Amino acid sequence: MKQLFYLLFIVTAISCSKNPVKKPERLLEEEVMVDIIYDVSLLQAIEGAYPNKLIEQNIKPNQFIFEKYQIDSVTYKENQLYYAADSRVYKRIYKKVSERLDQNIQKAGKVINDPVKNNVIEVSE
Repeated sequence: MKQLFYLLFIVTAISCSKNPVKKPERLLEEEVMVDIIYDVSLLQAIEGAYPNKLIEQNIKPNQFIFEKYQIDSVTYKENQLYYAADSRVYKRIYKKVSERLDQNIQKAGKVINDPVKNNVIEVSE
């Protein structure tokens, strides 16, 4: 009975360590996924803040991403599923995206608060 328990434990441990999602034929590098998710985040933010801006510029978010990274929807979805199946890798990807977004928010804040960069001229009396 004890041996059966150990055998089941080992089989379970081995099966849990493997990624249950099949590796895509065209596996995108982790850094490329970071770039894609970052761009998707920016496009979603633009859609949320300025709903008509992308329409006015004739930008279709999905088409933009697929053309920019020369992928199709199947490649994108397969890679999303593949990376999402490994929570450590997916967390690392989203951490990089979050850090990059935070850096850009800080840069934007500096530009907004800098009167020279913002082309604001103060007139002294």
